[in-house]
Amino acid sequence: MKLRNSPSDRDISELLSFGVINVDKPPGPSSHQVSAWVRDITGVEKAAHTGTLDPKVTGSLPILLGDATRLSEILLGKKEYIVVLEIHKRLKNNDDLKQVLEDFIGEIYQKPPKKSAVSRNLRVREIDEIELIDYEKKRVLLRVKCASGTYIRKLCHDIGLVLGSGGHMGDLRRTMSFPFTDQNLVKMHEMVDAIDAWKNDGEEDELRNIVLPGEVLLEGIPKIIIAESAAKNVAKGSPIYAPGIISIEMEKISEDSNRVACYTPNGAVVCLGRYVGGIGLKKEKVVELERVLV
Repeated sequence: MKLRNSPSDRDISELLSFGVINVDKPPGPSSHQVSAWVRDITGVEKAAHTGTLDPKVTGSLPILLGDATRLSEILLGKKEYIVVLEIHKRLKNNDDLKQVLEDFIGEIYQKPPKKSAVSRNLRVREIDEIELIDYEKKRVLLRVKCASGTYIRKLCHDIGLVLGSGGHMGDLRRTMSFPFTDQNLVKMHEMVDAIDAWKNDGEEDELRNIVLPGEVLLEGIPKIIIAESAAKNVAKGSPIYAPGIISIEMEKISEDSNRVACYTPNGAVVCLGRYVGGIGLKKEKVVELERVLV
């Protein structure tokens, strides 16, 4: 079997078969609809997003293409939003607001809204940061950095309750869906133009700027480099044993975080897995497979 080329050496078809596009979701369509549009525009068999945005919400919506869709349920990293909090009664001063916002930083309990697509069980979510950007009359502009799965609409409602004034979410835009930010967003019409230029004129530059190799999704995960022979066995469902290991970032692996990404020497990812042992014994299993990506 043929393994993937290095990310820098892939042709457009290879990029589309294992790629990601950081789409600037427009207001109106659902995240599912945007994924379907990207699938049809690029001509891939399958596409998936990495975190639902409500129809009226805009911003970063990474769309995974081809084999990269196997990562959609695993790689749900930190998110960042710019949100307008609509307060129902004007506050006397900003000090109360600042204190309430500080109280929401850390672990909070949330029950998904009635309209959500998941079961409405109480769950814990982590709020890393809430920055008060601006405040005018009954409108508050906030930047929120939080764990994946946090409901900003519910957060706004709960802040309003604690303030005693009531409140709800106004405009919302996602500015980060790790590892992507709003600095490299792609608008739908830019994607259409880039695909058209490639198909009709053979121009690849714009499309290469838009479609990134799937490996960018694995930023921060400890790397293990394996031999090509081991990679071919992984493609058949075999775990990785000590003889197939070339190098391993042991300093980044811990008991609490033992997920690893395995690559061939040319930098092409082969699988995600769990580190389960050392590399001292010849026949010792080192990585238990979680997602095969070849």
